[in-house]
Amino acid sequence: MATEPDPHLSMVRQVTPHTPEGCEECLRLGSPWGHLRPCLTCGHVGCRDSSPLKHGRAHAHVEQHLIAEPVEPGETWRWCYAHEAMA
Repeated sequence: MATEPDPHLSMVRQVTPHTPEGCEECLRLGSPWGHLRPCLTCGHVGCRDSSPLKHGRAHAHVEQHLIAEPVEPGETWRWCYAHEAMA
């Protein structure tokens, strides 16, 4: 049985991460972060859920930019915050 593609993938754009060196908010606050999750709609760089402040998730819900991906080499998956699943 084939699964339907995530409808939020239509939000994906060609973007350049704003701050590839770190989470935008964490850099401003001086807070530590774990892995980074660039938004694939606008290029915002947030930190993942295992980071203390979860800026990637906050950005997704405030802006309704729901698809992000990892920056780690070799990782090619995408995450949908609306569906809490790989997209």
